[in-house]
Amino acid sequence: MNIPVPGKRVLVTGGSRGIGRAVALGLAAGGADVAVCHRQAGPAADSLARELKDIGGDHLVVRADVGRPGDVEDLLGACRDRWGALDAVVCNAGTISHLPFAQLPRAEWDRTLATNLTGTFSVVQGALPLLSPGASLVLIGSKAAAVGVPLRAHYTATKSALTGFARSLCKELGPQGVRVNVLAPGIIDTQELTAEQTRRYESLISLRRLGGPEEIAHVVAFLVSDLSSYLTGETINVDGGT
Repeated sequence: MNIPVPGKRVLVTGGSRGIGRAVALGLAAGGADVAVCHRQAGPAADSLARELKDIGGDHLVVRADVGRPGDVEDLLGACRDRWGALDAVVCNAGTISHLPFAQLPRAEWDRTLATNLTGTFSVVQGALPLLSPGASLVLIGSKAAAVGVPLRAHYTATKSALTGFARSLCKELGPQGVRVNVLAPGIIDTQELTAEQTRRYESLISLRRLGGPEEIAHVVAFLVSDLSSYLTGETINVDGGT
């Protein structure tokens, strides 16, 4: 079941795989026109473009790295040229690595911030002139920001920062009718975990199972839709009770 979002013009960053892919396809199935960016060309992006075409609607699949300001400008320019405005932006693009803090290279810290935090800043700031009245900004955070995860201090720092970013933006953009929320997924099955890792994580979750990308996509669609018209500045945990 897809939440209806007919006619919404939505930009989804990092949409060729996992959560971003499910979000893009779910919004399209709900009637939205979707622009999706991906960092690398390949089968994932190609198949996404085919699936969006099969669903129907006016969709864009653009190669862009949100960590590169020039790519962000080109991405937003493509949205402007196609639609003239955006009704929602879903900032999902992100990177993650697992390194002990004592051995964390400065270059990896900088790379993670450039994509996860500065990339979000660039996309949101660049999108401001395109936002329609009542637009929705959805920032994909992580439950890790609240609980902490060993070997991910750099990743967790970026996701924690999104909470404060959203709280400040909701105050600043609220008078314009623009809503800003963070969606913080728990452990989601993106088929990248071993069987042993899956069992271990399941034991930590109240519902005793991993979440599906489509379960995140449903909540994103709610935040994009007019059903959440009085919801802003919040961090919504979708984590199965982790």
